[in-house]
Amino acid sequence: MKSILTPLGPKADKDTVRRHNLSLVLRAVRDEGESGEATRAGVAARVGLTRAAVSSLVEQLMDSGFLTESGKTFSGQAGRPGTALKVARTGPAGLGVEINIDYVSVCVVDLAGTGRVRQTEHLDNRGAPAGEVLARAAAIAARTLDSAREQELRPVGAALALPGLVSGGAVRQAPNLGWNEVPAQDLFADALAALRPGQGVLPVASENEANLAALAELWFGGLGDVRSFLYLTGEIGVGGALVLGGELLRGAHGFAGEIGHVVVDPEGPECRCGSRGCLEQYAGQTALLRAAGVEAAGGGAGVLELERRARAGDRRAVAAIAEAGRMLGRVVSGAVNLVDPDAVVLGGIYRGLMPWLSPPADEELTGRVVSGLWSPGSGRLRASSVAGDAARGAAALVVQDVLDDPVAYAEPSVG
Repeated sequence: MKSILTPLGPKADKDTVRRHNLSLVLRAVRDEGESGEATRAGVAARVGLTRAAVSSLVEQLMDSGFLTESGKTFSGQAGRPGTALKVARTGPAGLGVEINIDYVSVCVVDLAGTGRVRQTEHLDNRGAPAGEVLARAAAIAARTLDSAREQELRPVGAALALPGLVSGGAVRQAPNLGWNEVPAQDLFADALAALRPGQGVLPVASENEANLAALAELWFGGLGDVRSFLYLTGEIGVGGALVLGGELLRGAHGFAGEIGHVVVDPEGPECRCGSRGCLEQYAGQTALLRAAGVEAAGGGAGVLELERRARAGDRRAVAAIAEAGRMLGRVVSGAVNLVDPDAVVLGGIYRGLMPWLSPPADEELTGRVVSGLWSPGSGRLRASSVAGDAARGAAALVVQDVLDDPVAYAEPSVG
């Protein structure tokens, strides 16, 4: 029988191997720093390189501004104390821009994953021309970049978090914004470049906002050992994302996770997507406020009023949230049966509504998940952490690129 051989890629040269090892060491220092202090010896043990090799790599990363060292660490073992290594608080960083229905939020994240600058403006983006919305977002981003520069941070790229179907730098469809086939990435990049003449063009990427919120939850949230989860974010609409084994599932065309447009009742209310009875017509912010008799207001005031009424025991408010919870549980149970995640995480407006939303959702899941592994109060249905927002996830996406290949983002030498 003739064997079928898979063609091999080109042999890695010394430069390629060293770039890979620089990434390994930088990531190891960042990860060690989250739980304690990193040393050359500790990093060498973690990545499987010799102490001498790690020392050489560390020196290069320090010369390039990615690492700093300070003080001495004492392990309690024989030998000289090590020098504490940390990821630099200055230098390369990521810029994240979340454009949602009623707000724009921009943040800068450093190499350690720490949010350093944040600017949010509450804007009603519904019905506004896409170019106008993106230009306003670029103006907020430009001010944020100025603030970052004051902290000696150098964002090396930007990522847009957008509500809707995002592919190839364009929003194919965002029903709640009224966008169709909008080249959001290019429009934003051009608007930002025009506001920063002579400062170079900042590379821009884009992704669905629920996907980026889920990644922020994975990287910065309180999930512990959970690496497979379904993430739902409640805003004007309902977004979803699926993380399996620590990897975001995007689907064949990048459109996976649109759980807000799963049909609950084909005879239900008409949805902006063109269908009827979609989940967001029962569990989205607009539907919730309407059912509770709460007037919609900008800046999240309507949701805060809904929470206030629920805490006060207002029957209509509690009933509206409970019905949304039931619909969420009904739809999510199908997703749980399909992909078997360890947890379901609710973010956005759902975080504050969990005391009234969770019990009916948990009850639906208990009754409908066929594995029998779901039970009320098991902790598998949980609120997202405050760290899990789309803007931070977008900025961290840029940082991941830096960590993957620090050489590509080193400050150009002046000579």
